[in-house]
Amino acid sequence: MPAFLEHLGPAYAAGVPFSLYSVCSAHPLVLRGAIQQALADRSPLLVEATSNQVNQFGGYTGMRPAAFRDFVIALAKEERFDPENLILGGDHLGPNPWQNLAAEEAMKHAEAMVAEYSRAGFVKIHLDASMPCAGEPMLSDEVIAERAARLCRAAEEAASGAPRYYVIGTEVPIPGGATESLSELKVTTYPMASQTVRVHQEVFARVGLEHVWRRVIAMVVQPGVEFNHDSVVDYVSAKTESLRAVLRQNPSLVFEAHSSDYQRPSAYRELVQDGFAILKVGPALTFALREALFALEKIEQEICSEDTLSHLSDVLEQVMLASPANWSKHYHGTLQQQRILRRYSYSDRIRYYWQEPVVQAAVRTLMHNLDNKTIPETLLSAMLPAQYLALRAGLLPSEPQAIILHKIRETLLPYAASGICGWPTPGGRRIDQTEMSTYFPGAY
Repeated sequence: MPAFLEHLGPAYAAGVPFSLYSVCSAHPLVLRGAIQQALADRSPLLVEATSNQVNQFGGYTGMRPAAFRDFVIALAKEERFDPENLILGGDHLGPNPWQNLAAEEAMKHAEAMVAEYSRAGFVKIHLDASMPCAGEPMLSDEVIAERAARLCRAAEEAASGAPRYYVIGTEVPIPGGATESLSELKVTTYPMASQTVRVHQEVFARVGLEHVWRRVIAMVVQPGVEFNHDSVVDYVSAKTESLRAVLRQNPSLVFEAHSSDYQRPSAYRELVQDGFAILKVGPALTFALREALFALEKIEQEICSEDTLSHLSDVLEQVMLASPANWSKHYHGTLQQQRILRRYSYSDRIRYYWQEPVVQAAVRTLMHNLDNKTIPETLLSAMLPAQYLALRAGLLPSEPQAIILHKIRETLLPYAASGICGWPTPGGRRIDQTEMSTYFPGAY
């Protein structure tokens, strides 16, 4: 299945573009929802871990690459999804977690991390050496390419089995969304993108990695999409017209679009047609998870006795206030504004707290309370109207976990309905809006 990645560029060059989305999350419910969506679509599933989530020191999930691999494969098997259709990737693999260190020390950590990802069977690797380390000015394309080549060599030397496929790019958005106010973004220009490809190709050849270049399948560019705490910059196809010449000149490449979360449904089809064959989605999925859990908590408050309530949202608030490191540098304003951002921000910094033991205990209490009650249709209609429609259509059981998973899959619907799940291989197919609407009534 990893060889599927080789066909992205040639398919776009031949005028029959297809694509896939990349699920960037470590939350088990998010991953379970994504696996169920891939099962329904009969498509491969790309799951990626970031260098901050998963690394040789555990990252903020506490998992090293092999542990994350085993975790995702176990979920896939529970859902009866063939692990052969699972593609594992590493995102922002480079010195990003160690930017406070001197460059050589940070790069040694990055090389060890990339090798560990590759050794664990991650086949799609984003070589991200774009960010300066301690005391460094903005990096030149030459330096970025040289560091990317070092990371690539580490991955190649550690690889066994399936070949590794690489993503390059110097205009890499901030992981997890922007922190500043947004109104419009500058799209990567043709000269900048063209130079990035040329310099990387030259450096790879110079250091003896010329044979690997054919497995450089994508480049990260800025297509003019982004989100911050409370706003989204929408995709405008016309702005990337000149940029697409890079793909015509390099028919083995496609673009990878980061921060594609929260775009209008029509934008995903346009992105694919314009060569953005890999679309990253992460915060929007945990945003949907949070919406579902908070809505179920409101239902719990209506139908369960006061002394049994989970108080989930209050528990999260207390934990975030007690441990502010994951949000305090991002959320500003009055106390009320900060509180709203902690709970409802597009950037969804709340996602860093779901693994806290007291939060997990509150979620278990919420699920237990609702598992032992009949959720009234009228309350589901008030709190989660799309899930109410699916329930009324006989497509969704009145069970809290099933409702949460449906809500997560609702976020993936625009990607899947845009034909992104389709894979042009013998026996494969593309799904369409009519088919998707059978499980998501009222979506169109």
